[in-house]
Amino acid sequence: MHMSAEHTTELRVRYSETDQMGTFYNSRALEWFEVGRTELLRALGLPYAEMEQRGAMLPLVEAHVEFLGRARYDDRLVIKARVGMDGRAKLRFDVTIDHADGAAVARGYTVHAVTDPSGKVVRPPEWLVAATQVREMLG
Repeated sequence: MHMSAEHTTELRVRYSETDQMGTFYNSRALEWFEVGRTELLRALGLPYAEMEQRGAMLPLVEAHVEFLGRARYDDRLVIKARVGMDGRAKLRFDVTIDHADGAAVARGYTVHAVTDPSGKVVRPPEWLVAATQVREMLG
Protein backbone atom coordinates (compact mmCIF):
# COMPACT_ATOMS: atom_id res chain seq x y z
CA MET A 1 0.00 0.00 0.00
CA HIS A 2 1.22 3.47 -0.88
CA MET A 3 0.82 6.11 1.82
CA SER A 4 -0.01 9.44 0.35
CA ALA A 5 -1.22 11.92 2.97
CA GLU A 6 0.19 12.61 6.42
CA HIS A 7 -0.80 14.86 9.33
CA THR A 8 0.68 15.59 12.76
CA THR A 9 -1.36 16.35 15.87
CA GLU A 10 -0.17 17.09 19.40
CA LEU A 11 -1.88 16.33 22.68
CA ARG A 12 -1.05 16.09 26.36
CA VAL A 13 -1.72 12.98 28.39
CA ARG A 14 -4.67 13.66 30.69
CA TYR A 15 -4.69 12.42 34.28
CA SER A 16 -7.72 10.22 33.54
CA GLU A 17 -5.67 8.39 30.88
CA THR A 18 -3.07 7.10 33.37
CA ASP A 19 -3.07 4.09 35.67
CA GLN A 20 -1.60 3.19 39.07
CA MET A 21 1.78 2.50 37.43
CA GLY A 22 1.87 6.11 36.25
CA THR A 23 1.66 5.40 32.54
CA PHE A 24 -1.20 5.50 30.05
CA TYR A 25 -3.86 2.79 29.91
CA ASN A 26 -3.09 0.54 26.95
CA SER A 27 -6.57 1.07 25.48
CA ARG A 28 -5.78 4.79 25.13
CA ALA A 29 -3.43 4.07 22.23
CA LEU A 30 -6.39 3.18 19.99
CA GLU A 31 -8.21 6.32 21.13
CA TRP A 32 -5.12 8.38 20.26
CA PHE A 33 -5.02 6.61 16.88
CA GLU A 34 -8.57 7.89 16.41
CA VAL A 35 -7.42 11.44 17.22
CA GLY A 36 -4.71 11.18 14.57
CA ARG A 37 -7.09 9.67 12.00
CA THR A 38 -9.83 12.22 12.65
CA GLU A 39 -7.48 15.20 12.45
CA LEU A 40 -5.86 13.86 9.27
CA LEU A 41 -9.25 13.53 7.59
CA ARG A 42 -10.21 17.02 8.79
CA ALA A 43 -6.95 18.40 7.33
CA LEU A 44 -7.84 16.70 4.04
CA GLY A 45 -11.18 18.55 4.08
CA LEU A 46 -13.14 15.41 4.98
CA PRO A 47 -14.34 15.59 8.58
CA TYR A 48 -16.11 12.37 9.60
CA ALA A 49 -19.47 14.11 9.92
CA GLU A 50 -19.27 15.36 6.33
CA MET A 51 -18.19 11.95 5.03
CA GLU A 52 -21.16 10.34 6.73
CA GLN A 53 -23.50 13.00 5.29
CA ARG A 54 -22.11 12.12 1.86
CA GLY A 55 -22.91 8.44 2.50
CA ALA A 56 -19.45 7.01 3.24
CA MET A 57 -18.88 5.16 6.50
CA LEU A 58 -15.52 3.81 7.74
CA PRO A 59 -16.12 0.95 10.19
CA LEU A 60 -13.00 -0.46 11.81
CA VAL A 61 -12.17 -3.99 10.59
CA GLU A 62 -8.60 -4.45 11.87
CA ALA A 63 -6.26 -2.87 14.41
CA HIS A 64 -2.66 -3.45 15.43
CA VAL A 65 -0.75 -1.68 18.22
CA GLU A 66 2.87 -2.02 19.35
CA PHE A 67 3.61 -0.52 22.76
CA LEU A 68 7.11 0.97 22.71
CA GLY A 69 7.36 3.21 25.76
CA ARG A 70 5.60 4.93 28.62
CA ALA A 71 3.64 8.16 28.60
CA ARG A 72 2.80 9.86 31.89
CA TYR A 73 0.37 12.53 32.96
CA ASP A 74 0.95 15.87 31.17
CA ASP A 75 3.53 14.45 28.74
CA ARG A 76 3.31 16.13 25.34
CA LEU A 77 2.76 13.57 22.59
CA VAL A 78 3.04 13.88 18.83
CA ILE A 79 0.63 11.74 16.80
CA LYS A 80 1.57 11.27 13.17
CA ALA A 81 -1.08 9.63 10.97
CA ARG A 82 -0.79 8.58 7.34
CA VAL A 83 -3.55 7.22 5.12
CA GLY A 84 -3.72 5.24 1.93
CA MET A 85 -5.94 2.83 0.08
CA ASP A 86 -5.65 -0.81 1.18
CA GLY A 87 -7.12 -2.85 -1.63
CA ARG A 88 -10.23 -1.70 -3.44
CA ALA A 89 -12.61 -0.92 -0.58
CA LYS A 90 -10.48 -0.22 2.49
CA LEU A 91 -8.44 2.60 3.96
CA ARG A 92 -5.41 1.97 6.16
CA PHE A 93 -4.22 4.54 8.68
CA ASP A 94 -0.65 4.09 9.96
CA VAL A 95 -0.01 5.92 13.21
CA THR A 96 3.02 6.68 15.35
CA ILE A 97 2.82 8.22 18.81
CA ASP A 98 6.02 9.73 20.18
CA HIS A 99 7.02 12.10 22.94
CA ALA A 100 7.76 15.62 21.77
CA ASP A 101 11.48 14.78 22.19
CA GLY A 102 11.09 11.85 19.77
CA ALA A 103 10.99 8.92 22.25
CA ALA A 104 8.60 6.28 20.95
CA VAL A 105 5.35 5.50 22.79
CA ALA A 106 3.31 3.38 20.35
CA ARG A 107 2.84 2.62 16.68
CA GLY A 108 0.43 0.63 14.62
CA TYR A 109 -2.40 0.85 12.17
CA THR A 110 -6.13 0.56 11.69
CA VAL A 111 -7.92 -0.70 8.61
CA HIS A 112 -11.41 0.57 7.77
CA ALA A 113 -13.86 -0.78 5.23
CA VAL A 114 -15.72 1.73 3.13
CA THR A 115 -19.45 1.11 3.43
CA ASP A 116 -22.72 2.79 2.62
CA PRO A 117 -25.00 3.82 5.51
CA SER A 118 -26.60 0.33 5.57
CA GLY A 119 -23.19 -1.28 6.19
CA LYS A 120 -22.74 -2.72 2.70
CA VAL A 121 -19.10 -2.63 1.55
CA VAL A 122 -18.76 -0.34 -1.47
CA ARG A 123 -15.99 0.97 -3.67
CA PRO A 124 -14.74 4.25 -2.23
CA PRO A 125 -16.28 7.30 -3.86
CA GLU A 126 -13.89 9.16 -6.17
CA TRP A 127 -13.79 12.18 -3.83
CA LEU A 128 -12.51 9.93 -1.02
CA VAL A 129 -9.86 8.27 -3.20
CA ALA A 130 -8.71 11.66 -4.48
CA ALA A 131 -8.40 13.06 -0.95
CA THR A 132 -6.26 10.15 0.25
CA GLN A 133 -3.90 10.52 -2.68
CA VAL A 134 -2.82 14.05 -1.86
CA ARG A 135 0.90 14.19 -2.62
CA GLU A 136 1.91 17.08 -0.38
CA MET A 137 2.35 16.33 3.29
CA LEU A 138 -0.05 18.08 5.63
CA GLY A 139 1.30 19.85 8.73
